[in-house]
Amino acid sequence: MGNPSHIEYLLLVFLSIFCGLSIRLALGIAKQKWAMTYHHTLSYLLLPPVTMIITTLIAGNIALSLGMIGALSIVRFRNPVKNPFELVIYFALITIGIGTAVDFKLGILMTFIFVLIILAAKFYENYLIKKNKNLFSLSFDEGATAHMCEIKSSKPIKSLEENINLVQFFYSKNPFSCNYKLVFSNKTELDKLKSEIEKNQDVDTIEIRYVP
Repeated sequence: MGNPSHIEYLLLVFLSIFCGLSIRLALGIAKQKWAMTYHHTLSYLLLPPVTMIITTLIAGNIALSLGMIGALSIVRFRNPVKNPFELVIYFALITIGIGTAVDFKLGILMTFIFVLIILAAKFYENYLIKKNKNLFSLSFDEGATAHMCEIKSSKPIKSLEENINLVQFFYSKNPFSCNYKLVFSNKTELDKLKSEIEKNQDVDTIEIRYVP
């Protein structure tokens, strides 16, 4: 886009902030707890306008662009990325900032598409859960932010070994026991499994930890 006036520039800043806020709210609706912290929220609000401002400043100026690349090369994210989706979100926020600097309509369109994909995946997952099916499985690393169930039994339980939410399974000797660790993003699904397992006479202990 051409050189915007000060008012237009300010409006673009607020627009990019709103786009970042939309992504943050969509992740909250999708129950992505890792994105609901103070630091993540501010990152989503600030990253699009910062990217938009940088893109606008270096647009059409090769010397300034090269200087900006050298300056930005010393900036690095030192905290580890927890999962690939988090990294994709960062790229999406940067893309929204660039798109807003080029054409504000493009920034709005990309935000709408990203939000739509996040919400559609969550709603479809909820629909499958009602049909007693799972679209996604939880990894072991996600256990800290999900409901967890640990079951110890005197005999193998085939239904648990085939459960999609199973993240850890091992045998112990002297005395022999089977140990299962499962994580759930849905509390109702965990409660349903608990009611079924309690009827199994081979089960020795059931330990459940819910997250707020």
